Amino acid sequence: METPFGVALRGPSDALGEASLRFLPNTSVRHPDPPGTSGGWEGGMPPLSRSVSQADQAGWGRNWLPGETGCCLRVKISSGIGERERERISCAEVFGDLRARHEGSDSWVLFAPPPPPAPQQDGPMLSLERPHPGGETLDDSDLEAEDERDGLRRDEAPGDLSPFLAVYERKPLRTQGPLFLRGVPVTARVESAERYASGSKVRPNTVYSLRLTHGEFTWTMKKKFKHFQELHRDLMRHRILMSFLPLTRFAALGSRSDGTVLGLPSLPHGGEVSRRPSSKQKQLENYLNTLLEMSVYRDYHAMAEFLDVSSLSFIPDLGPKGLEGMILKRSGGHRLQGLNCAGRHQFCYRWSKRWLVVKDSFLLYLKPESGVISFVLLFDTGFNIQVGKKPTETKHGVRIDNTCRSLILKCSSYRQACWWCQEITELAEGKGRDFLRLHRHQGFVPPRKETPARWFVNGAGYFAAVAEAVAQAKEEIFITDWWLSPEIYMKRPAQSDEWRLDLLLKHKAEQGVRICVLLFKEVGLALGINSDYSKRALMLLHPNIKVMRHPDHVSSIIFLWAHHEKLVVVDQSVAFLGGLDLAYGRWDTHEYRLADLEGDDCRAPKGGGAALPGGDEAPVDLATNQRLWLGKDYSNLIAKDWVQLDRPFEDFIDRYQTPRMPWRDVGVAVHGLAARDVARHFIQRWNFTKTVKPKYKGQDYPYLLPKSSRATPLQVPFVVPGAQTANVQVLRSVDRWSAGLHEHSIYNAYLSVIKESQHYLYIENQFFISCADGRSVINTVGDAIVDRLLLAHSEKKPFRVFVLLPLLPGFEGDIAQGGGNSIQAILHFTYRTLCRGEASIVSRLKAVMGDAWKSYISFCGLRTHGELRGKLLTELIYIHSKMLIADDRRVIIGSANINDRSLLGKRDSELAVLVEDTDLVPSVMGGQEYQAGKFALSLRLDCFRCVLGVASDLDIQDPLSDRFFWDVWQATASSNTSIYDKVFSCLPTDAVKSRRDLHHHVSKKSLASESPILARDHLQKVQGHLVQFPLEFLAEEYLLPPLNSKEGMIPVEVWT
Repeated sequence: METPFGVALRGPSDALGEASLRFLPNTSVRHPDPPGTSGGWEGGMPPLSRSVSQADQAGWGRNWLPGETGCCLRVKISSGIGERERERISCAEVFGDLRARHEGSDSWVLFAPPPPPAPQQDGPMLSLERPHPGGETLDDSDLEAEDERDGLRRDEAPGDLSPFLAVYERKPLRTQGPLFLRGVPVTARVESAERYASGSKVRPNTVYSLRLTHGEFTWTMKKKFKHFQELHRDLMRHRILMSFLPLTRFAALGSRSDGTVLGLPSLPHGGEVSRRPSSKQKQLENYLNTLLEMSVYRDYHAMAEFLDVSSLSFIPDLGPKGLEGMILKRSGGHRLQGLNCAGRHQFCYRWSKRWLVVKDSFLLYLKPESGVISFVLLFDTGFNIQVGKKPTETKHGVRIDNTCRSLILKCSSYRQACWWCQEITELAEGKGRDFLRLHRHQGFVPPRKETPARWFVNGAGYFAAVAEAVAQAKEEIFITDWWLSPEIYMKRPAQSDEWRLDLLLKHKAEQGVRICVLLFKEVGLALGINSDYSKRALMLLHPNIKVMRHPDHVSSIIFLWAHHEKLVVVDQSVAFLGGLDLAYGRWDTHEYRLADLEGDDCRAPKGGGAALPGGDEAPVDLATNQRLWLGKDYSNLIAKDWVQLDRPFEDFIDRYQTPRMPWRDVGVAVHGLAARDVARHFIQRWNFTKTVKPKYKGQDYPYLLPKSSRATPLQVPFVVPGAQTANVQVLRSVDRWSAGLHEHSIYNAYLSVIKESQHYLYIENQFFISCADGRSVINTVGDAIVDRLLLAHSEKKPFRVFVLLPLLPGFEGDIAQGGGNSIQAILHFTYRTLCRGEASIVSRLKAVMGDAWKSYISFCGLRTHGELRGKLLTELIYIHSKMLIADDRRVIIGSANINDRSLLGKRDSELAVLVEDTDLVPSVMGGQEYQAGKFALSLRLDCFRCVLGVASDLDIQDPLSDRFFWDVWQATASSNTSIYDKVFSCLPTDAVKSRRDLHHHVSKKSLASESPILARDHLQKVQGHLVQFPLEFLAEEYLLPPLNSKEGMIPVEVWT
């Protein structure tokens, strides 16, 4: 057994152990009563102290009884150590499990925890204990034994854990253990020596430039000769204190009997080096390389500090090794909305000692005493670095800026400050240059070429793919949602709890995966999504699951805006985003079922369940007659909003009387660099939230680090089946309140794609509030569409715009009574955009081309029907998609609605991607041969087949032709609308222009209730789900809520 004090014999019946202790000459040793005894030693009473003479170096072995508190050894140095070396012995020097505590001018205590119990063996272990004769060098066999020992230590960690997880470890710098890659040598080269004169010294100083290589990592350092001297003294002290341990501790794997004492190579004297300048670089280089071959010195914390390395230095996913070192940093400097106190001024700050780590796209500093990362500064468009007293208000200062903070560091000299400035600038402007400037559409990242991407229509395929990716996570899972329901099932029907979201995350957390969740913190009086319950439900599962909510409404003065983006990122290598929250009511299929009873038969419209071969629709086995929507998941948000979310499996609407409202949505998965861009956005928001909310500033919520865009992952954890390569750019809407900076690249991309489109636009969106009037609406997406159609009309070229919107806004309200105030407010601004008022799309087009506008643009919605307990019923399909397809080549998918809230950037936070096809396939456009993109074409065909219910692609291949537009699209929408009006007298409808018409309309009995058989015959003619959007619904009414109502008191910006 290896104890803290040596190597001992242990057999199956040997409950004790024999410890071998070794001391320096002229050292007085006193051992107290060992723990667990009432005095004396087991098997004999040794003297309380013993003087070890020059000749007595063979060791001293006694039986000792390990106790719960460990054992200690008091050592008094009577002579043999110089005064300077004695002074350099500091508190808590670490040698494996043994520590030394200075108790006086010449007294120390060595103490250690109790040794672990030894495993039972078939026979006694052979003793490897041996004497330690004097010597000054460490031979090769000992070095090999040390390296093997280090390798075995590393192997003690679970083999499945990724090296990247080291970023979450919190260890003091002095106890981080081996930092270098196993089996990879470290070599040093002194490249140059620079001599300069100092005003305070007569003799010139010399600064040596060193380049070190460790596998794929290379870095440079600048050191003075005094730094080598300080390192040598540290290693001498280390060697002296290590000599209190028997050398057999390091040679336990060896078999030599003539072991030697740890030795240090000779460091050239300063005077000798100065007299022979031609050899000084070589001598220092040899000295350093000799130390680097000896793991006992290479892994010592003083050597790590000299080499500027830490546990974050050699993680491949973090990119190249950059500048590192101990610095003084000044507190404050944050630029936070609403926080403009005096904390940024000179009279209100403090200096702290921190270890700085610079990577290619960020820098961080951590506390040396705990190893906790204290702050992460991401390089962005605001990056700037300055040196000097004027910008820093500090002698030898360095100021590093980004959009969110000014960080001021203090260096030991002006030369060091300039060196740090140069190194940080070269790394940031070299490998990290992608983040230092704005890109196309004023985005924060450039388009990523040849990126695998995969679209999803409806929640079934999206949820299943997310679940598979999460199940294969090895390192990290990032999730942010407007609303998250922990108990939803990702795959259905649920045969067990295996694919329930909360239990799936718990299982991954137990495997060591770190899970970070960002939730929107709602105003409870306005929204009932109960994010506090979601947070508590997840946080109680496992310590590796961390959940933060933002914003704090009072301190941030943010009451009206929301975090609306939805994303899931796995290992920063695959990302899912779009319009789908991992929440109740979102999971659906192309069938859009209205009922969910055991054994129910909810018939879908003819062709409505058709999916494109190779499409996203996940197969759903209904043979078991199990429910697909359990508890709160069965919903109809217009009939009743969600309540009592802390009771997830209790129904809140009567599923025997009320149909569910189908949910149509679109998502996308991206891999590679685009996924890392999505992860960077999440990390920026997470770190920003941790900075601005005091409750998250502790160690429980770690700062997150982005993986390098220059690092190639060794293996991709999950590749979404069916992905197609394309150019992908990540876009977003953020502001100072949401992420610390402003951006509206989604808005710019919408305007650009619409302007540059050549043939058609296909739009699905939850909202369509646009056409700027300079007062209530600012965004000009609707104006861009009008301009593009007017251009096509003037050039006499065909152009089509297909717009799909939900027939009613998704707010609780009785539409038979005209809907609630919230529904009417959204309808007002929607109709103002489409057809009512001089600024509307239809009004502007009619002013130029009359009724010819109908040949260019179509406004539609979706509806379906079914049976519930034998009763015919219908319900609108709630379109929650946020998607634009242009020319079968460009696609925008994300969380952004077409309104000011989502597009301006200053309001809600959003995320989207612009996918541009590079893999083209033969197609047809306007009756001509056309090269269409595989991604965009396959997505459009899936959408058209679903909404039109067609049996083949022949009728929908060409979206520009008159035959398709009139004979397929418009004819299907008109026919379906007429049948639904005849059978159900459904709302909304063009037949209802006023409240008087509404009361008359709802008083009529429908064909479905009077003659179900005849109604079924009519419904057989319904094709797909497409219906016309009722542009004349309540056209004679003023739809804005009364000023004395709750909705009327809300600012107009909330609705737009």
